[in-house]
Amino acid sequence: MCELLAMSANVPTDIVFSFTGLAQRGGVTGPHVDGWGITFYEGKGSRTFKDACPSSESHIAKMIQSYPIKSEVVVSHIRQANRGCVSLENTHPFTRELWGRYWTYAHNGQLSDYEEKFVVSRFQPVGVTDSELAFCWILEKVVQKFGEQEPEDARPVFQYIASLADEIRGLGVFNMILSDGEHLMSYCSNNLCYITRKAPFGQATLIDTDVVIDFDKETTPNDIVTVIATRPLTNNEEWHILAAGDWELFRKGVRIPPQ
Repeated sequence: MCELLAMSANVPTDIVFSFTGLAQRGGVTGPHVDGWGITFYEGKGSRTFKDACPSSESHIAKMIQSYPIKSEVVVSHIRQANRGCVSLENTHPFTRELWGRYWTYAHNGQLSDYEEKFVVSRFQPVGVTDSELAFCWILEKVVQKFGEQEPEDARPVFQYIASLADEIRGLGVFNMILSDGEHLMSYCSNNLCYITRKAPFGQATLIDTDVVIDFDKETTPNDIVTVIATRPLTNNEEWHILAAGDWELFRKGVRIPPQ
């Protein structure tokens, strides 16, 4: 299985600390050696870095760990391939345009008997993974339900996406991260958790490598930062563990309750 990482913050924030822990799982403390990727949002734009080699060995991943790109929304993924060869086109996260926004998606899990269900026309996969085809199908269904104009209220859109994710979960394991650049959604099939950091801040210690950070020295009292991961990245903080079928929506680091 792959592993996911995402962040939603109320101020531009770097994800160097969390990504440093995740990258170790790509070949050192974990078996996810079949590529990695990360997308940073900046306003309505985004920048994506991908590599088909293990994140623990990638020079691009090392650059991300040393170069603090600040963003309010980040989506990242390290891959353990089960469908599709090891290649850039099969490497998450995947991005498509909808309603004048870049939507970014990453999936952890494996699906079966999905080809007949995921019928798409407007959104076509580039690679051959079940993950990318599921993403295209989700966006296809969203357009069918809500049309070509973006609704004023995003919550019904993500509520509907959660219902689609429930359907997909019937085909296998479907842990998902999805963002439109403003909102960040997480959907759990079997492994997903999150932590929201806000004042008073303290120290955090990574599980996968010997790195400690004092967030009190790196933040302001008004900062709110939520990090989502497949498994907890730190061993001295309390992470919220999601159950099968649970989903959460965040904007600027703050959880948005369901309607």
